[in-house]
Amino acid sequence: MASTAAPAIQDSYPDAFAHCFGCGRLNPQGHQLKSRLVGDEVVAEFTAPDKYTGGVPGKAYGGLVASLLDCHGTASAAGYAARADGVEIGGSKPLSRFVTASLKVDFKAPTPVGTPLLVRARLRSLEGRKAWIDMTLSAGDSVCATGEMLAIRLPD
Repeated sequence: MASTAAPAIQDSYPDAFAHCFGCGRLNPQGHQLKSRLVGDEVVAEFTAPDKYTGGVPGKAYGGLVASLLDCHGTASAAGYAARADGVEIGGSKPLSRFVTASLKVDFKAPTPVGTPLLVRARLRSLEGRKAWIDMTLSAGDSVCATGEMLAIRLPD
């Protein structure tokens, strides 16, 4: 699945911006999603516990899928911006934090719980404070959801 050799983007967020339920390293009750810039894409793995089951037994509820794409998208924006700015992910300088301006999710197939999921992102465009990100969430060979995000960089 995803490479764990690259440093997690979320681990380079400033402490004041590291409490997100989906990806904040300082939120012990959260998902602890870890997104990594590997080549030209950002990848993350997540296995949904049974407590995230939706209306169909063994399948995740849509809000979980959307939250994974949301956190992965903003992390991806931060990773791509760091690369463009010459900032090392995992280095001593904290990364810029991005927030979601728009998120579109298309559900393609039921998302299983208890199965490793792979979230992938690619940069469509980075212009000033705006980053457009395209994403997929898959279980094995099955694409469960796709997403498009407009993320905005917070001022320093």
